[in-house]
Formats: sequence, C-alpha cells, structure tokens
Amino acid sequence: MIQVFNNPPKANWASILARPSFDASMLLPRVQQIIDDVRENGDEAVLKYTHEFDQVQLQSIALNESVKANAENALSNALKAAIQTAKGNIEKFHLPQLQKMDRIETMPGVWCWRKSVGIESVGIYIPGGTAPLFSTVLMLGVPAKIAGCKNIILCTPPNPEGEIHPAIIFAASLVGVTHIYTIGGVQAIAAMAYGTATVPKVNKIFGPGNQYVTAAKQLVQQSGVAIDMPAGPSEVCVWADAAAIPSFVAADLLSQAEHGADSQVLLVASSEKIVTEVQEALEEQLKQLSRKDLAAKALENSKAVVIENTNEALEFINQYAPEHLIMSIENADIVAEKIINAGSVFIGNYSPESVGDYASGTNHTLPTNGYASAYSGVSVDSFVKKITFQQLTERGLVNIGKAVMEMANAESLDAHANAVYIRLKEIESKM
Repeated sequence: MIQVFNNPPKANWASILARPSFDASMLLPRVQQIIDDVRENGDEAVLKYTHEFDQVQLQSIALNESVKANAENALSNALKAAIQTAKGNIEKFHLPQLQKMDRIETMPGVWCWRKSVGIESVGIYIPGGTAPLFSTVLMLGVPAKIAGCKNIILCTPPNPEGEIHPAIIFAASLVGVTHIYTIGGVQAIAAMAYGTATVPKVNKIFGPGNQYVTAAKQLVQQSGVAIDMPAGPSEVCVWADAAAIPSFVAADLLSQAEHGADSQVLLVASSEKIVTEVQEALEEQLKQLSRKDLAAKALENSKAVVIENTNEALEFINQYAPEHLIMSIENADIVAEKIINAGSVFIGNYSPESVGDYASGTNHTLPTNGYASAYSGVSVDSFVKKITFQQLTERGLVNIGKAVMEMANAESLDAHANAVYIRLKEIESKM
C-alpha cells in the first residue's frame, strides 16, 4: 500500500523526499485569459465563468441577507457549539500575537518604534470541492478580525443549486466577515484582486485552492496583489518509534490521505515492525472511510522510511520540512525542540493533526511543498503591515549627525549628508 524504504543512504534522501511535481505552465495561458476577462468585464465575466465551470446560472454573486439569517437555523446545535468552541480557542491563541508598541531610544535623543496596522481589505478564498471547509473560515477570519482588518471579503464556489453550505455562512458571520460572494475558482481570485462593480478590491488574498486557484494567486501577485504563501497539496509526516500506537499512526495518515488523491503522506519509523503494524491498521481502517477511494489513491503515492538512528531521522524530517509533523516517539516533547523545519508540530500520541485542523487554537493554514523551511503559517502577523517610526530631538541629531554624514559622503550621496548638515548648522547657531 505504501512504498517502503529501509535505512536509505543519505545520497538517496532527496529523491525519496521529492514531492510529485505538477507543471502549471499548461494552465497559465487559460488562467491569465480568465483573469484578464474579469479585470476588463467585471461581474459579467464572473457570472459567465461561474456558469461555465460550476454549471450554475446566478442572478447575483452577492449572498442574499435572508440566506445569511437562515444559515444558523440550518445547523444542528451540536455543530454550532463545536464551531463556537473552535473559534474561542483560535482567538485565545491568536490574541497574544498582537504586539504592543515599544519606543526604543537607540541613543540619547533618537527614538524609534514600530506600529502594527491591519491590512485594510483582505480576501478569503474558501474552496468548495468535495468538502465545505468552514474550518478555514475560522482560521482566516479570526486573525483578520484581531489584526483590525476593516473589510474581510469571502469568496466560495456555489454548489449545483447555486448555494453555499450554511456552516460556511455561520462561521463567516461568527468571525465578522463583512462580505460574502458565491463565486469560486480563478474568477473569484481575479474579482478580489482587481475589484468589480459588486466585489471590492482587496490588498491581500488568503486561502487554499486547486491548481487553477493557486496559479491565479501567483499571477495576480505579479501585478501587485499580495498573497498569503505559495501552496501545494496538503501533507503530513508521522515519526513513530516503539512508543507509538500503530492504530493511532494509521488514523493520522488516513486523516491526511482523505483530503484528496494528491495529499502527501510520509511515515518515518524506527523499525520495519512498526511499518508492518501500521500497514495492517491502515488496511483495516481504510475500509470504514466514506472517502476511502480518495484516501487509497493518496496512499499509493505515499512512503514509509525506516531510519533506526534518531539523529538521522531528525535530519531527514528537517530536510523534508513537512506541513504537519506528528511526533509519536519517546521523549517527543524534548526532541521536538530540535525541529527547525515544519509548519505545525503535534507532540505525543494524544495530539492528532485533527485537533490543529479544527479547534486546538493553532492555525491550519500552513506552508506546504517544502516551503516550511522558509515560510511560517498564517498568524495575526499575516494580516498586518508594520510601519516604523523615528523621532529625533535636537540633541539626538547632534549625537547621530556626524555618523550619518560620514556614511552619506562615503556613498557619494551629498544631498543626504546636506540634509543633516543644514540642521546641525541651525542648531549650532542657537547655542
């Protein structure tokens, strides 16, 4: 079911860890064509592509207020309570991320500080596809609200009846989303990037999506619209040794695999015995899944790697830089301190990835495809811009002026030096 590698030499690690590549170049001309059409023709083009790709003829792309009001009544009390629990935990984790403004006196009379300002208008893309990802509404909407974003625009594709799942609407209302639009795909990204008569233009776009959505985000970024991060298929790495419980490990691998056929699943085990036990548990649990066909396809492209030495296993995992890392090993809390490349880490047998996906409080919008070696997951910081300030007294300029003029003159920037010099002469004249 899973391809197994037994203590592979380091020379082979790169090939084992290589993610399946997808050549987006074939998509780009068509994606750019749709973007250009929406940019030029606005709502008309959006409605046209919604009909073409979603087979829905919408009268309006803006969600009707009555639909918003009825969404809450369409959900069970248990689901609403679960969503509210998740929102509370996400808020608790993200609120402390707001940084207070400290004024620093770098030398007498020279004051510097930095202020976080919420990005005024942000766009949240929530995929439709095979599951309504209302949890992503929480993960993006909560930090956006905490950051102080004034306009939070949400786009999500309609179902065959032209409707949005009520859980998405409920979550959006709960976190303070200001506008909801029934559009998906490339046309949604283009509408948020450039604005239409109905959809406001945003400054930054967040959210996962398929290859077309990912390509659209990359293309609009080239024209000055910020995006959250590069994205690829979701992935998990489970590190298991004798302390692991095989049925738990199998459940974690399957919880990732059921996302879709392109999901990435990697098991790093300290022995062949663990791999065998996990394989057996996988076969048993897979039979019970409603999405077993998707999960089975993902497992076909997945790998198990036996690495007996702990330090080598650690090096292997850091080289992989997984989106999610589950550490089902002895002394996991201690070894976790040595993880330097991962989106989010789940420590011990009782920390499944599912809790981070939904309700523990951490954000599930994370770097994939090895980008965890350089990118962080979404946080309040993702929704703010940080502006620096400085203020000098006369004494401060006297203290720093000579150094500034010396450096400016060395770079042959006479006007820079003169901007300080004329002020120093004026200060000197008053003494």
